[in-house]
Amino acid sequence: MKNRLLCALLALGLLALPGCERVPDPVEFTTFAMDTVMSFTLYGEPDRTGSVQVELSKQLRSLEDMLSVTAEDSFVYAVNHAGGAWVEAPDSSVLALLHDTLALCQATGGALDFTAYPAVMSWGFTTGEHRVPSPEELEALAAKIDYTAVALSDWAGPTRRGGIALPQGMEIDLGAVAKGYAGDRLAEAVRDKGISSALLDLGQSTITAVGTKPGGEPWRIGIVDPTRPGSYFAVVELADMAMGTSGGYQRYFEQDGVTYWHILDPDTAAPARSGLASVTVVSPSALTCDGLSTALFVMGLEEGTQFWRDHPELDFEAVFVTESGEICRTAGLEGRFFLAEGYTDREVTVLE
Repeated sequence: MKNRLLCALLALGLLALPGCERVPDPVEFTTFAMDTVMSFTLYGEPDRTGSVQVELSKQLRSLEDMLSVTAEDSFVYAVNHAGGAWVEAPDSSVLALLHDTLALCQATGGALDFTAYPAVMSWGFTTGEHRVPSPEELEALAAKIDYTAVALSDWAGPTRRGGIALPQGMEIDLGAVAKGYAGDRLAEAVRDKGISSALLDLGQSTITAVGTKPGGEPWRIGIVDPTRPGSYFAVVELADMAMGTSGGYQRYFEQDGVTYWHILDPDTAAPARSGLASVTVVSPSALTCDGLSTALFVMGLEEGTQFWRDHPELDFEAVFVTESGEICRTAGLEGRFFLAEGYTDREVTVLE
């Protein structure tokens, strides 16, 4: 009898052990940067999370100061107004960002092109003063979009920094990758501070998950229904992964019964008409998520699917939603993609 009682008590004790582990309270805060509201959730000891909050805010301000296309003292503004002259990168990380962005432009065959800023301005998406350029104006704008004309030099040691030069009249905009780049940088800072569980929401559907939730469960992130932006049609589970979504519903205007969105096709300098309503990309790299979600939106379902098949080295998965409401996902999301409540009757095509 005593042995049975002892065994029972030991069993109860063993079962109680996991529950004795204290899960730290989350530290949550928001900030406004890069023209959007960003929110962060960190799990860790107060002395660590406090210093991380300061570090994240500091890095965001620094990145915004360098990458803003409108701030007159930013690096990007200096590049765009150098009249074709070389402009040195402020540090090696910014030069790496330029190289990574150019590499994505090359890999996508220009579906992503960071020299489209004059066209974005002409449509009024930077100022809110929306207008529809004439066909002649669009033709002239499209002729100036050409990532292959961008010249980059590598870092050459302590005496000569790497830099960038553009043909006169051309301008770059890193908006398609800036939030993703920030997500990668901030996630690195969080890990360096010893925090292994955090969710970084960079706004406008760019999210980086550091580790898992406390306890080991993956983070569950909703994908916006492009026809009902307040609702989520699916959930993706993330653990040490990032996710980015591009869709026409995010920024647009209407004129004469026609909707014009901010995602431009570099070939036409006009809103991309690919038959897609949104594209979500999942990858270890938030920069990849940001840049490829835009590029795949421009490509469309068929070309975008083939791009996924042809580029395993980019290590990404994707969810496509067509304008007709068709949902397609790549095979690598098996076990990580689930339809949300109210959408479970929808058919999902698995792309292989």
